[in-house]
Amino acid sequence: MLDFFKPSASRRTAFSMAEKNPPETKSGQPLIALQLGQGAHWTPQTFSALCREGYARNPIVYRCVRLISEAATSVPINFIMDGADNKDFEATLTKELEAFYGFLQLSGEAYFELSNTEYRPRVHALCPNHVAPRQNKAGAVIAWDIENGNGEKRRLQRDLRLGRSPVFHMRLFSPDMTVSPLQACAQAVDLHNEGGRWAKALLENSARPSGALIYKGAGGADHLSDEQFERLKRELENGHAGTARAGRPLVLEGGLDWKSMSLSPTDMDFIQARREAAREIALAFGVPPMLLGLPGDNTYANYREANQAFWRQTILPLVEKTACGLETWLRPWFDETLMLSLNIEKVPALAEDRHAQWQRINQADFLSNTEKRALLGLNDASHKPKGDSR
Repeated sequence: MLDFFKPSASRRTAFSMAEKNPPETKSGQPLIALQLGQGAHWTPQTFSALCREGYARNPIVYRCVRLISEAATSVPINFIMDGADNKDFEATLTKELEAFYGFLQLSGEAYFELSNTEYRPRVHALCPNHVAPRQNKAGAVIAWDIENGNGEKRRLQRDLRLGRSPVFHMRLFSPDMTVSPLQACAQAVDLHNEGGRWAKALLENSARPSGALIYKGAGGADHLSDEQFERLKRELENGHAGTARAGRPLVLEGGLDWKSMSLSPTDMDFIQARREAAREIALAFGVPPMLLGLPGDNTYANYREANQAFWRQTILPLVEKTACGLETWLRPWFDETLMLSLNIEKVPALAEDRHAQWQRINQADFLSNTEKRALLGLNDASHKPKGDSR
């Protein structure tokens, strides 16, 4: 604030020009226009910058990504292959799924690499920022360039004849470019982060603006010398800035007068702006604000309904899309009869929905037991009771 009261060379030039030709009001009094605003600075739309400013520095984004990735990973995916022991493969895939889902939320796309296919297959989630597809003239992906952590690059070729690809790629829908939920709410993230920085700066200044120093020297002088200005600024910064010095009395001398300033309602509105920004972030990720502890959301009757909506509208579609893509990707490598199924029975959040479905199907007397098992996704070949001829 003090820097403004000491005009720089450009400010002095502007002031001198205004003094020569000052605009006038209707009453004939000179008018000086003052604008303290500046253009907003937004986070660059790059993967590294968005992850740093969003996931690493914003608690709403961090919680949304963790909530989605951990919930989606908790849904078991069963691999069905004729005469094959796939328990070890299922375990490695489940271990890497959390990173896969996290990358998908942060980047809008995610990758799996398949290795050791002849013996014990392994999958590894790849950072999207380190993977670059290579296409032929027809636009088909023929290879993938992967950069390691030490800067070395390697290329994985795709077998177009057998339809085998060592890399699995999944992306969220976007018309012309990959857009992630984090990128869609990038402005809300910047607004939320800047609101936090503003609140911290306000707290460090005794939770109020510092005010203004008015100088009226002897003989009507209204300017401090350069030496006086630097000394005054240094004394204020060293003796009165920060929370540890809040409330310390200010000793004035030489015609200095202190004019305190208070916060206007517009200044205090940043709290509401941060809440709205947090709600926009949650909306972009598909997480009900109630699950994040955000106030002011009356859309859901209670926490249980909000949690069920989160699973129905966000988690299940994501897991089903992933399972379908993995099945198509793995079939050429292992067995054309490979099937992937979701074990919804083991999801506690969907137990109530599943119980209602069982009751509804069980009360349908016009269905046979075999038809009921088929509707419930059970294997009727091994559970068909004797004497059931319906």
